[in-house]
Amino acid sequence: MIYDIDIAKQVAKSLLQINAIILQPNTPFKWAAGWYSPIYCDNRKTLSFPEIRTFIRSSLSSTINNHYKGSNVIAGVATAGIPHGVLVAEELGLPFIYVRSKAKEHGKQNQIEGHFEKGQSVVLIEDLVSSGKSSLEAVSSLREAGMNVKGIISIFNYGFEKAKQNFENANCEYISLCDYENLLPQALKTNYITEAELPLLQEWRKDPSVWNK
Repeated sequence: MIYDIDIAKQVAKSLLQINAIILQPNTPFKWAAGWYSPIYCDNRKTLSFPEIRTFIRSSLSSTINNHYKGSNVIAGVATAGIPHGVLVAEELGLPFIYVRSKAKEHGKQNQIEGHFEKGQSVVLIEDLVSSGKSSLEAVSSLREAGMNVKGIISIFNYGFEKAKQNFENANCEYISLCDYENLLPQALKTNYITEAELPLLQEWRKDPSVWNK
């Protein structure tokens, strides 16, 4: 879900401005899963632009303050969720931990790095949500460690129905600063895409596994 429509519009504008999101409906990208996609998203680029980085940090932090009151810990999903998670934890004055995709094979074999205690409430920071699989694996690890996961906040999500079902099945709430639905009007408004390209872009999200085959 989108928490604040004004934030969503500004994030969409910023991501397009710095090419953190690229839209190419006529020359689509190919994902590892074999799907063709008209969109490429790399939110790590936001870290190189102080003004945009600050706005995202502030937006994530205010969402936590307003929606997830009483959180004790901020967690990041390795690796792209870590830097934004650290920035948010610093602004809120909260401890930070991060969750690996799998436990280390050496040393203490940790999957969760940092100090935490059972029973603490944690909000998970993610840069991008597609199917939600990696995010929910991190949620599962935190829950198994005895933590109360209040929810996940991402910078952007594609808005797939599959992701919605996955989060519902896991009984985990998620919020995004911006999503695909709010991105397209902003892309059109700024002439990043044309009216003629819009139907093709809208069609993709309905069933990305067969789009443009």
